[in-house]
Amino acid sequence: MVILSRDQAELAWVQPVWKWGAGLGPKFAEALARNLKTAYREFGKETISKGSHIEKLGLLEGGVGRDHLSDFTTNLIKKFLLDYTQTFARQYLRPDQRRCVNVPRVQFNYESTRWEAEKFELPFVNGDYVLLTPKEILTRDEAWINQGDMLDHFVDICVSLPDGALRMQASEHFYKQIDKRSKKEDTRQAAIRTIEKFHEILDYYIKWKEDNSEDAHRQSSTKVHETEQQFIENIKSLVREYLAGSEFYEFGTSYAESLARVRFLKHVIEDKDGYRIFYVNGKPVQREQDLQLMFKLTWFRTEYDVNFEVNNGRGPVDVKISRGKKNANLVEFKLAKNSALEKNLRNQVGIYEKANNTNRSIKAILHFNENELARVTRILKEIGLEGREDVILIDASPKLSASKADNYELDI
Repeated sequence: MVILSRDQAELAWVQPVWKWGAGLGPKFAEALARNLKTAYREFGKETISKGSHIEKLGLLEGGVGRDHLSDFTTNLIKKFLLDYTQTFARQYLRPDQRRCVNVPRVQFNYESTRWEAEKFELPFVNGDYVLLTPKEILTRDEAWINQGDMLDHFVDICVSLPDGALRMQASEHFYKQIDKRSKKEDTRQAAIRTIEKFHEILDYYIKWKEDNSEDAHRQSSTKVHETEQQFIENIKSLVREYLAGSEFYEFGTSYAESLARVRFLKHVIEDKDGYRIFYVNGKPVQREQDLQLMFKLTWFRTEYDVNFEVNNGRGPVDVKISRGKKNANLVEFKLAKNSALEKNLRNQVGIYEKANNTNRSIKAILHFNENELARVTRILKEIGLEGREDVILIDASPKLSASKADNYELDI
């Protein structure tokens, strides 16, 4: 199953589709069952907060993280997403762009205690069906209610507890576990143990978030807009204005094709104002996942098997391009500011090569200023990778506009 926003549907027909979510499993089920008997035993019957929030299930430790909550939510509203997508597909897509598929585990039959499948006419891309989601329910990064935020505000929450006895007991329990030598992680673990003992703190935290819900809607809208700009509008502009009809899509062996594409992308970014796609509201890409995804979206119209986040036992590699087992190449995208860059360059790619039965790989490193360039140059020199053809530095710093060069103005 693949999930895209409705606004991403247009792109789905011209490049490989990507998948999100770690998937649910026994660890998630066991953690959920355990916590529903303890910290979450009042879930659905809250009296402190205004309503029930599924994010509450991720506020304590036990394997219930952000990806699990995302997948869990998708399963809960699966029927709604299927109906929504089917309506869109029948109204806007050609018959050859959709297919009738039997989707498992759509409705739960309480009489037979079994999940039942249903058939839906859905968009079908690269051998899999697509689910669209309304833009209004999308979010990015951490949920508005999340463990990190709760722990960051733990002391403030305890101080503001309206129940005096609870406030005193929680504070005493917390401060007994720490002292002046306690590190940040020790303090956070002490907070978690205190919350596990006094479960009401969870509901008071959620109530506090509910009271500031307008900020949640505002932040979510901003993030969705930035994502739309970065991954849809910017990539469409890059493909339409610079890559379509060029040699970017006309190469040979997997290594040569990968190398040529990365080099051509470097040329577009550095010499043809392509660097603009890496900025949203004047700020550069902050996460390597975003950089990797942007490259993925430019890779289509190829006879090679192009796979992303391939995990052959030693961790996921960004991109694997292959035609059979003996003709394979890896591409890793890194940000120069990555604190683990040196360690990754020394060890990570070699491990991936061995796991994927190839001795070929390309490392593309994006930098946004002179300090980042100096850092990555020093690292490459120290580990003996300087000047290698398979290590490509891409300058995505803002460039001087030709019309404004005399005034030394930066054009973003």
